[in-house]
Amino acid sequence: MRHIALAIGLVIAAPSFAQTPMTAEEFEDYVTGKTLYYASNGIAYGIEEYHPGREVRWSFLDDECKEGVWYPRDEQICFEYIDGNGPQCWTFFLQDGGLMARFADDPPGSELYETQTSDEPLKCPGPAVGV
Repeated sequence: MRHIALAIGLVIAAPSFAQTPMTAEEFEDYVTGKTLYYASNGIAYGIEEYHPGREVRWSFLDDECKEGVWYPRDEQICFEYIDGNGPQCWTFFLQDGGLMARFADDPPGSELYETQTSDEPLKCPGPAVGV
């Protein structure tokens, strides 16, 4: 009986494990020309603006923006910003509510979720604004 219950549990849980990562082409088609807002565990996390040519602008919601580029690496989308901190690689999935992203090899439960889409550019006055 335990084997049957385990088998039923695995079948019910299968869709969450059966997600297919987006290809670079699918990701590019989805994001180019958009500004996407992301949250983690219901808390606002950051905003990324996606430009043609795989160029991006990221902000942690602090009015400071980082310019960078993205590129595919296997099933991941990697981002490199001009701050020189090296690639940050994510696996993206398209779900009913938008994008879901999992950082490198982080376990399920630590994902970022798209919460809003905009055509407006980021406002990036930066930390050194003023006299």
